[in-house]
Amino acid sequence: MDSPTVTIKQGELRGCIGTDIDGGRIISFLGIPYAKPPIGELRFKAPIPAGPWEGIRDATKEGDICYSRDMFLRTMAGSEDCLNLNVFTKSLPERSNPLKPVMVWIHGGAYLSGSNRTSMYGPEFLLTQDIVLVSINYRLGALGFLSSEDTTLGIPGNAGLKDQTLALKWVQENISSFNGDPNNVTIFGESAGSASVHFQILSPTAKGLFHKAILQSGSALNYWTYGRNMVKELAKEMGHDASDEKEALNILKTASVESIYQAQEKLEEIRKPGQKANFAPVIEKPNDTAFITSEAIDTIRSGNYNKVPLIIGYNTREGLLLAVHEVIAAMSGKPVKKGPPNLENAIPWQVGLKRGSEALKTACLKIQELYLRGPNFTDDVCVISSDSIFVAGIIAAVKNHLETSQEPIYLYRLSLETKLNVVKNFAKLTAPGTCHGDDLGYLFKNLMTPPIPPGSIEDISVRRIVKLWTNFAKVGNPTPDRQELGVAWKSVEKGNLNFIDIGPDLVPGVNPESERMQLWKEIFQLNPNTANFL
Repeated sequence: MDSPTVTIKQGELRGCIGTDIDGGRIISFLGIPYAKPPIGELRFKAPIPAGPWEGIRDATKEGDICYSRDMFLRTMAGSEDCLNLNVFTKSLPERSNPLKPVMVWIHGGAYLSGSNRTSMYGPEFLLTQDIVLVSINYRLGALGFLSSEDTTLGIPGNAGLKDQTLALKWVQENISSFNGDPNNVTIFGESAGSASVHFQILSPTAKGLFHKAILQSGSALNYWTYGRNMVKELAKEMGHDASDEKEALNILKTASVESIYQAQEKLEEIRKPGQKANFAPVIEKPNDTAFITSEAIDTIRSGNYNKVPLIIGYNTREGLLLAVHEVIAAMSGKPVKKGPPNLENAIPWQVGLKRGSEALKTACLKIQELYLRGPNFTDDVCVISSDSIFVAGIIAAVKNHLETSQEPIYLYRLSLETKLNVVKNFAKLTAPGTCHGDDLGYLFKNLMTPPIPPGSIEDISVRRIVKLWTNFAKVGNPTPDRQELGVAWKSVEKGNLNFIDIGPDLVPGVNPESERMQLWKEIFQLNPNTANFL
């Protein structure tokens, strides 16, 4: 089977064959279009399913990524014609072959960068297990998240999230051709990909498209997961002072993708921490393509969402990402500002405290008293960032889903520090802890993956995490056989947030970071609208 072929709804595909880390076969089909190119009149709009093709389509090379700047290399790459996905399977359908569990990966990158490229998300680890893996591209930045409150303009927002949903519909229609089971689909993602998974859980448009979900270091309750209306601002940054959104949109529709991105980056440079993002998910007014029309916290507490078993968790020092950004800025020749932290920036916009208000000063004082009291000042600041940007919103999601769903929720904390901590090792950070994004190195082979000696902590950790994730994808329980991994991972309970610390060993615990989360609960309670967050 040198040139494996499959037939899907749109036509025939020719793939290629590779191997996993154990030498087992991986059959790959790359760059498969799931939507029409979102160009011309389709720019900024909800995606349209891909049409058919004639003959056998070459699926041995990866498709274009969304036009964006590489987070690490800082180079520009990609195009607008980026709505494609990759499929990896160990075998193609035969009469004796049962259909396999499907795992659909949604990449992170702050809704501004990232892709499904195998140079970052190689299948060699996960495909040691008998699953089918799908990795998708979706539109980023202004291309994926420009929005207008004027519903007559046809860009209500969330095009990037709608791309993801359309990809999940493609999976339902076609994955059986790759030996995947459309009735056993797990969606999983990291950072903005994790928040995207959460939004798919909350959106009625994704109902029935997946059956389990894994959220790694992000939730729809994190403050950075919400954007704002930037149509006129984007046009103005490009030199056009439009009188209204319609005029601004006409300018943006015909502008080059390069000029749009340059303006987007300038707007990103002046955005302050703790604010809404410029280009990210928004709450839409009701419309024909609406993805979300209510706040995430309200949707969760209403119980009206797609209830599925969950794995959700975070890394011990997510906030090391800020140090990584300093390293990347230095590599780019940009000045790095040093100095004491502005604690006001740690208060999420949802809390709604005005700058300079007594309530905000009180909140900052509480943060200072709890966090900035240890001998390692730098690490203490890192923990503030970890909790403010990531952990508080993740724990809040767990607690609120626990109130309205009977499905199991498995909480984890990743504390591994090995040669596979991809982000930390890229930036050559020596501070203790597991950085935001470090978990990726244990699920996917990438360009920075070092040789992994058999029996090493890296080898043991990869196999352990892959087993936990794929067990969950198969049966909805990461440890169905306690003997297999030496531990039973208990789901959370009301009053007891059971969790597993994933370090050199798997260590059960209860109520992680409870003292710190109590402080954030008090801060969220300063506003009646966020009083129920934690």
